[in-house]
Amino acid sequence: MKFFISFLFLAITTLSFSQTLYLDKVSAVSKRTYTYQKNKGEKKLKLDFYKPKKVKGALPLLLYVHGGGFSGGKRNDKNTVNFANNMAARGYAVASISYRLTRKNLGFNCDTKSEDKIKAFNATSEDISYAIKYILSKKRRFKIDINKIILIGTSAGAEAVLNLAYVHGTKILPEDFKFAGLISMAGAIISLDTITKEKAIPTQLFHGTDDQLVPYDIDSHHYCKKNNPGYLILFGSKAIAHKLKILGQSFYLYTIKKGDHSWSGKPMYECTPEILDFLYYDVLKNKKRQIQRSI
Repeated sequence: MKFFISFLFLAITTLSFSQTLYLDKVSAVSKRTYTYQKNKGEKKLKLDFYKPKKVKGALPLLLYVHGGGFSGGKRNDKNTVNFANNMAARGYAVASISYRLTRKNLGFNCDTKSEDKIKAFNATSEDISYAIKYILSKKRRFKIDINKIILIGTSAGAEAVLNLAYVHGTKILPEDFKFAGLISMAGAIISLDTITKEKAIPTQLFHGTDDQLVPYDIDSHHYCKKNNPGYLILFGSKAIAHKLKILGQSFYLYTIKKGDHSWSGKPMYECTPEILDFLYYDVLKNKKRQIQRSI
């Protein structure tokens, strides 16, 4: 009997020590909601903050920005909640934010002026910055590793995080602030010229080749015609990965052949191993890999 108990203890101990922080589930998760910004005459902007209960010390932060064409979507839908809990259980802090829906009841299509589309990108980039600024200002409360803040976005959210990291810039944040990494799910950017060796960060890109809203490579947003008010050339995941490759910087391009815009959300629950691999090796371990995968 003593031998069996000793063997059982050894087996349990070995299992617990075989778990790897940031790859395996190591903790239960707690969640709280905070108001990070109060805009006069507008709704308060809130964030849901998830953290592992059993992990001590400064935590890497995943800041998630939902999609919805800058006119809809929410920070706490079922997929987002599941994704946030899944990541937090592995040792990450996760902040899922609301932001100003500047195109609500206005649309975000070929009838939307191109300059208004850019304004929507910039407004959301500002809100993301305010959310990060709030978290950084409450160091004791959130216990975040300020050198390990990773942006994640789907669809419109992906456009916003790419815009913030590579175009708009962190004007609201400290001048020397730099993101540790970025995950874009069906996102695009208005210029490749602003992606420089100095600005480049480890970037993971999920995109379907047949996305009819956000181009996989280089084309107009929503494939609008030149005579449409909303004609705006965007550089999608393939083009961004190619630029990072030329610069010799880290990227992970995950291409879904024949995939449509539904792949803006699917990676959150279908590509967990790939996301964890990118975060662990490219961001936390700074392996500087260049990966291209197709399914």
